[in-house]
Amino acid sequence: MKKSVILFFIFIAVLAILPFLISGYWLRVLTQTFMFAAIATGSNIIIGFTGYPAFGNIAFFGIGAYVTGVLMTKYGFSFLLTLPFCALSGFIIATLLGIPLLRLKGHYFAIATIGVMEAIKEIVDNMTEITGGGMGLTLPIMEGDPAYIYKFFYYAILSIMLLTVLIAFLIFRSKFGYALRAIRIDEDAASVIGINTPLFKTISWAISGALVGIAGGAYAYWLTYIDSSTVFQTSYSVKMFAMILLGGGTTVLGPMIGAFILELISELVWSKFIEIHGMILGLLIILIVIFIPKGLFETFKGGFSLRKIIINLKENKL
Repeated sequence: MKKSVILFFIFIAVLAILPFLISGYWLRVLTQTFMFAAIATGSNIIIGFTGYPAFGNIAFFGIGAYVTGVLMTKYGFSFLLTLPFCALSGFIIATLLGIPLLRLKGHYFAIATIGVMEAIKEIVDNMTEITGGGMGLTLPIMEGDPAYIYKFFYYAILSIMLLTVLIAFLIFRSKFGYALRAIRIDEDAASVIGINTPLFKTISWAISGALVGIAGGAYAYWLTYIDSSTVFQTSYSVKMFAMILLGGGTTVLGPMIGAFILELISELVWSKFIEIHGMILGLLIILIVIFIPKGLFETFKGGFSLRKIIINLKENKL
């Protein structure tokens, strides 16, 4: 068994016992970190594996949140029963959107996904009878004492993160995953060797939409109140991309590592610079692209050294 795999399981074991050792505040911080790790890992299937910058992938997060909200408030569904519908909604909508949008490439595709996210946000705002419109939705509050509720959502969202990482790993190691990476490297060449690129790209985005949708559903119940401005935030898209870039989009664990680093830095440092938070995030993205374009996980997997950073700078002719 590889050393990285052993370290990963030790890391998960530590996370499993942490709720009994830390305060409620840090439980909340870690729960939010798991959520962003799930979003980044799920989005990375289309962004990192396939090479399509779905900047508006947070649209599926919002869709999942509203699916859970509507099913629980309007139809009396239990929380766990809503999650398959979150995944199904994300899968179907991503499939329908993928047919026309995945004909675009690069920044054209990125801009189109942002437009889709804004369009879905407007639709949600105008479906007042179902979604509550600008008033949002208030979900049923979970019964139990605060300590139990904190731990429930901690383990629930941790499980979603691990499920997302497992699916990403299985895809990465499969023939489907090799096909996606071939599309990322050279889509025309992939098509020539027999890969059905339109189908594979669409399936990739559909799986990504499903996984991000599940994270959105869990977030809705955790927060107990949602509105369109909360779950369709452009800032979430920026954070998601920063996490993928920081950890490494060509790896399975990279986005998760990026999420942990970025969220913990955010809590410990950026909270002191609220007014320039966005500027710091933008500067971080620029530095990542310049110094470690492959991400931390891929660049330093053999150990940290300044020599590797210098090599990256030479490769990028900087």
